[in-house]
Amino acid sequence: LAPTEDFNMITGEGVTARINNQLYGIGNEKLLHRLGVHSNYNVKLVEDLQGSGQTVMFVMTSEELLGLISVHDPIKESTPDAVMTLHKLGVRIMMLTGDNENTARSVANALGLDEYMAGCLPEDKFKKVKTLQEEGAFVSMAGDGINDSPAIAQANVGIAMGTGTDVAMESSDITLVSGDLNGIAKAKVLSVKVMRNIRQNLFFAFIYNTLGIPIAAFGFLNPIFAGLAMILSSISVLSNALRLRRISL
Repeated sequence: LAPTEDFNMITGEGVTARINNQLYGIGNEKLLHRLGVHSNYNVKLVEDLQGSGQTVMFVMTSEELLGLISVHDPIKESTPDAVMTLHKLGVRIMMLTGDNENTARSVANALGLDEYMAGCLPEDKFKKVKTLQEEGAFVSMAGDGINDSPAIAQANVGIAMGTGTDVAMESSDITLVSGDLNGIAKAKVLSVKVMRNIRQNLFFAFIYNTLGIPIAAFGFLNPIFAGLAMILSSISVLSNALRLRRISL
């Protein structure tokens, strides 16, 4: 391979570099316009590729379009199940992507997502999370790239993929080691059950104290039995909490 010079990554557009004093670029249509490349290409072919969920990148010099690279990031087999589980739990799912409208629509329709936003820059994702929070939503943001990090950090619960970038993991509250989106569904299920368990334990603790202390204070209950009731309260709370170990996710 020929050595490259002046490598430059342009967020939301692509990359450029010089090879043998010639400027080359790989990116989307925004990069075409940035470099001032005016070239006709097979629009229908590009739209067909995007419509099938593929990301199309243009390969160019500063003077002409050289060709196209189409990349397909297949949907993991477990993802539809994760989406279905989250929908059953009442979670509204939105996809924020830097891909174009056609590719985003194809993926969103395939997964049955509630909403999507295409052509997002990092600041667009961040602003969308912040807007949802201002509307009163409790937002969880999952991502794996540098572009996702600001939104992950802003979200109420940030989730990073263990297969992604270090900066995304550092910005998150939860890291899914395998990168399997079913982990998000499991975290949601577990959090619901944990909060229910906490409410039950508070009930057990208060009901013993509410009934036991007044009865003992008025002499209707031997203090020894009152102390025993307190021990039973602790046993009830502990036993109920240990039930979470048997939860099937």
